[in-house]
Amino acid sequence: MNNSAVNTGRVLWAGLRALLVLTAVCGVLYPLTVTAVAQLALPGKANGSEIEDASGKVVGSALIGQRYDLPLKDGEETAAPDLRWFQPRPSNGLGTNSVNTRYSLLLSGATNRSGDNADLIQWVEDAKAAVVEDNSVPGHTVKPSDVPADAVTSSGSGLDPHISPEYARLQVHRVAERNHLTVAAVDKLVADHTDDRVLGFIGEPRVNVLKLNTALKDLTAKG
Repeated sequence: MNNSAVNTGRVLWAGLRALLVLTAVCGVLYPLTVTAVAQLALPGKANGSEIEDASGKVVGSALIGQRYDLPLKDGEETAAPDLRWFQPRPSNGLGTNSVNTRYSLLLSGATNRSGDNADLIQWVEDAKAAVVEDNSVPGHTVKPSDVPADAVTSSGSGLDPHISPEYARLQVHRVAERNHLTVAAVDKLVADHTDDRVLGFIGEPRVNVLKLNTALKDLTAKG
């Protein structure tokens, strides 16, 4: 009995020591080391790829899209887009009757509807009509054939912060008119914020909407 109790005590003590050591190494030293290396080597990415405006205020993340809407009015379920700003691609609309919902981290994912789904087809047609109407301004008419696919469809995650250069340029005349800027100035803004393919061949050219709108805000403030 005494030997059994002693052996049991030794095993428990060994297990406790292993627990304490592994807790210190894996729960304290390793996280601190990884955090320190990340902060030294990649501080921007480690802190969430935050984007700041000219005043230094954090306005969002370069990794997550967001909408630019007018304040929600009484009786409205979905706020109207604020057409002073460049608009992102639609979010996924999971759990709703509309594809044009707010970006929500709780709803990351695709609609999972087939290409011949009647609801999806109606969403796309409604979204295309809205893009044509919103971006047709005096002296510049947008045709349905001008609307790129990313203007009326969500990304696989529903959180994509980028739009195509084609969709950004489609919005130039409307943004210029709403902000009392020249078309040339806004078009240059889009060109300056168009990112090329990664390494020259991976992916497609893209425009980060938050970065573009942050630059637009700075431009209107100067103007």
